Amino acid sequence: MEINFNKNNDGLVPVIIQDASTRNVLMLGYMNEEAYAKTLETRKVTFFSRTKGRLWTKGEESGNFLTLIDLKVDCDNDTLLIQADPEGPTCHKGTDTCWGENNESGYGFFSVLEAIIKSRQQSANADSSYVASLFAKGINKIAQKVGEEAVETVIEAKDDNEELFLNESADLLFHYLILLRAKGYSLKDIEKVLQDRHR
Repeated sequence: MEINFNKNNDGLVPVIIQDASTRNVLMLGYMNEEAYAKTLETRKVTFFSRTKGRLWTKGEESGNFLTLIDLKVDCDNDTLLIQADPEGPTCHKGTDTCWGENNESGYGFFSVLEAIIKSRQQSANADSSYVASLFAKGINKIAQKVGEEAVETVIEAKDDNEELFLNESADLLFHYLILLRAKGYSLKDIEKVLQDRHR
């Protein structure tokens, strides 16, 4: 890996720190060649602190280390992307990220859909939406719908109509999210089970 530490005439390159699991950006720091070498040697992310004028291993005072998982250099060889496993909050102010955000897994539109399903579950009016009416009918009806959609997905998988297969797959996933919510779980709980199995 070739890194251009001399491009800015200060011997430093910017380093973007990303959580290896959630893919959220945690912080930005700077490395010189010595900090880079120490990071590789110890597997603890080490920066060159411009304010302290010395090497600084993240967590050396707080205990909130960043364990190196992966490291990439950009197309110009002058910026690093480090994927790390954070041990506690990353920011010195006690937040998960230096932008004050929670470092949680996000699933794009699936997270939006989970939030909508949760709000419909909390709706007192079963006539207000299809989802609210399913919750009002109880767990047996919700589980039955998941079973029906699973069978329909399997049937469409055996045919060659991509549109029908994708629509049935979407119906299955939608109803599964409702079932998860009815049981008090979310995609995050399923992700954890799969991660534990992977380990």
